[in-house]
Amino acid sequence: MLAHQLKFRVLYSDTDKMGYMYYGRYAKYLEMGRVELLRDLGLSYRHMEDSGLIMPVLDLKLKYIKPLYYDEEVILKTKIIKKPGTRIYFEYELINSEGLLTTLAETTLVFVDKDSRKPCLIPDDFKQKIAPYFEGH
Repeated sequence: MLAHQLKFRVLYSDTDKMGYMYYGRYAKYLEMGRVELLRDLGLSYRHMEDSGLIMPVLDLKLKYIKPLYYDEEVILKTKIIKKPGTRIYFEYELINSEGLLTTLAETTLVFVDKDSRKPCLIPDDFKQKIAPYFEGH
């Protein structure tokens, strides 16, 4: 398993009239978690796209347990729990400032060749960097 943790504060522009983080904004923060997890591995979306790989989101699942509020500090835990092939699966937990679980989420992204727009296998450099986290699987 590969995991990353990121702290952020809920922005005013990401809240609704009730002061809750607006449900439509969660995808932005999940993307931040994915990007930073991959960056910690030495992989960047920019580099992957420049080398001809894109990773569109195939599936997004969210379970709201408790609301998040404006200016609240949040811990976002992002995990890759399954060895990627043509798809990569991410799981997320959002923890509020009181240490309580507020949200569970999952996304599935597909490795796609930028030119052909067809699914492809995980690139070799990506596979090498992620392999140590999935030895024995």
